[in-house]
Amino acid sequence: MNLEVREQYQTEITNRFAALENLSDSEHINRDSENIKENIKTAAKDSLCLYELKQDKPWFDEECLGFLYQRKRDKMQWVQDPSQSNVGNLNNVRCKASRHFRNKKKEHLKAKTEELETKSKIKNIRDLYTGINDFKKGYQPRNNIVKDKKGDLVAGSHSILARWRNHFSQLMNIHGG
Repeated sequence: MNLEVREQYQTEITNRFAALENLSDSEHINRDSENIKENIKTAAKDSLCLYELKQDKPWFDEECLGFLYQRKRDKMQWVQDPSQSNVGNLNNVRCKASRHFRNKKKEHLKAKTEELETKSKIKNIRDLYTGINDFKKGYQPRNNIVKDKKGDLVAGSHSILARWRNHFSQLMNIHGG
């Protein structure tokens, strides 16, 4: 491990635990343990510069990540000290972050529609229809319904698991005769 990174991590941990020293002893032990765990994770991410971008949201960039970490940091402050000023600060940051995410998503959708318009103008029909289908489909929830042997619909996780268990046991346990 690089010596500079180690020193930066040690200072991050020292600073974060110095802020945790004034926590109450017995009131909220679960909340305190969550604070400690979150502080260790955040210090490691900050010192190692580990940032994970979500691939399922193409509009999510480094600026959005900054808002996300600011919101998380303010929430940690609120958890440590639930005063009225920290509540107001957390609400302001949440509002700014939500507004920023909404605007980024709108910009992304606007760029996608303009791209579809240009595909339409240059008569690139295949890519146009593929893009339109992507927009139309959007979020597709999973179906948690299967049919049993009689063709009746079965819902519920235990019933579905039993149905799949029976189905595959019949497939795999064929005895030659």
